[in-house]
Amino acid sequence: MKICVSSTGEDLNANVDPRFGRCQCFLIVNTDTMDFESISNESAMASGGAGIQAAQTVAKAGVEVVITGNMGPNAFQTLSAAGIKIFIGAAGTIDEVVEKYKKGELGETEAPSVGSHFGMGGTGRGLGRGRNL
Repeated sequence: MKICVSSTGEDLNANVDPRFGRCQCFLIVNTDTMDFESISNESAMASGGAGIQAAQTVAKAGVEVVITGNMGPNAFQTLSAAGIKIFIGAAGTIDEVVEKYKKGELGETEAPSVGSHFGMGGTGRGLGRGRNL
């Protein structure tokens, strides 16, 4: 089975990237042989629509499963419409996460884990109290 894991690097020792749409790359792993290929995430720096573009890239790779840290609503909807199963909340190395998947230790998700524009970085998230002058 071909699965996709959002990755911070280009091999099985890299960590799972907690961001799907803006991850550095996707590792496409054959769970039977553990052969893999790395696909650069061309949408990582997009000003908008990164999740949808990333999901389309992954769907074209012919995977049946996506494993990531977090996923927004647009990517979730795009992958779900393509019939791809989604597993979120993953952490650790790609190798560790694939083994957990093979053992049935990851749970499939039925909803996105974050809102739109998660992972874009920046400031101004409304967490401060302002200045008391």
